[in-house]
Amino acid sequence: MDTPRSILLIRPSALGDVCRTVPLLTSLRKAYPDAAIDWLVHESFTDAIRHHPDLRHAIPFPRSALGKNWLLRRSGRQTFRGLVASLKSPGYDLVIDAQGLGRSGFFAFLTGAKRRIGFAHARELGWLGVNQRISIDPGITHSVDRMLALLEGAGIEPVCDMRLYTSQEDRSSAAALVRTERYAVIAPTSRWAGKRWPEDRFGAVIDALLAHTDTERVAIVASASETDQCNSLISRARTDDRLVDLVGKTSVGELMALIQRAALVVANDSAPLHMAVGFDRPLVALFGPTHIERVGPYQREDDVLQAAAPPENATHKDERAGRATMEAIVTGDVIQACLERVRTEHTSPR
Repeated sequence: MDTPRSILLIRPSALGDVCRTVPLLTSLRKAYPDAAIDWLVHESFTDAIRHHPDLRHAIPFPRSALGKNWLLRRSGRQTFRGLVASLKSPGYDLVIDAQGLGRSGFFAFLTGAKRRIGFAHARELGWLGVNQRISIDPGITHSVDRMLALLEGAGIEPVCDMRLYTSQEDRSSAAALVRTERYAVIAPTSRWAGKRWPEDRFGAVIDALLAHTDTERVAIVASASETDQCNSLISRARTDDRLVDLVGKTSVGELMALIQRAALVVANDSAPLHMAVGFDRPLVALFGPTHIERVGPYQREDDVLQAAAPPENATHKDERAGRATMEAIVTGDVIQACLERVRTEHTSPR
C-alpha cells in the first residue's frame, strides 16, 4: 500500500488507557514521518494527548451528547452527524482501532479508509469495522504490548515511548496550586469500590511523608464525583496548609502537570499512576483485584504493592472481594515504599 498521508488512531477511553496508548502515536510517527496523525478521544480527555508533538489533532468524541437515547433527541442526531463528518472529511488513508470494541470498530468503518487495522478478536463484533484483522499471541498479556503487537502485525515497527506532554499554561497553573517545588501527589480514589485502599490509611502515609522527608506539601487529587471517598482528607486540608485539597479542582491538563513535577505519586489502580509512568516520576501503585501483568504501570511492576495475585477470574467489579484484597495491603509497607522513593535531593522531572 502507498504511504498514508492521513492517519486516525481510535482510543477514546478510559483516561488511563488513553495515557498508555501514546506509544502507538510515536510508532506511527516514526513509520510515517510526513503523515498527518489525528486521534479520536473522549471529549474530556483531549488534554491528555493534544500537546504531544507527534499529533495533529485530538478529535473529541462527544460521549455526553451521545449517551442514552441520543437517537430520540434532535441534538443527539445533530451531534452524531457532526462526528461522522469529522471522521470522513479528512480522507484518512489508515485507521488504527486500538480500543477493540463495537463502537470503535463502527467509527473505523465510518471513516471509509482503505486500510483499517484492528484486533481479529475484538469484542462486541468490533472486528467487523476493520479490514486488516490482526491476531495477537495470547502470551502477550499487557495492554500496551498488545496494542504494539497490533501495529507490528500490520508491518509497522513498534516504538515504546510512553512520554506525555503538557502545556506551559497548565504547568504554570499547577505550580500556583501547590506553591512549592517539593510536593507529593496522593490519588486516593477510584471509580470502583473494589479498587480503593482505605482512606484513613492514606492519612497515615501523608503523616509519614511530612514527618520523615523534605516533602513540603501533599496534594490530594480526585474528580468532583469522588469527593465522598476522601472527606476526611479534605477536612484535614482546611486546617493544615501542608495538605492541598485539589479534589474536583483541576483539569486533566493541570492534573498531568501536577504529576509531571511531583516528587512522588501514590495511587490506587487509576489514571494518575499511568500519568506518573508517562512522566517517569517516583510511584507507589496500590493494586488489589487487578492483574498487574495486564494493566499495571507499564514496565514499572516493582512500583506496585499487592498483597496477593488475584485469581484468574477476579474482577474489580466484585466489591466485596476487591475490598478484601485492598485492605490486605499493609500500611507500614506502603509507608516504607514511599520513604524509599522520596529522595532529599530533588530529581528533575522529564
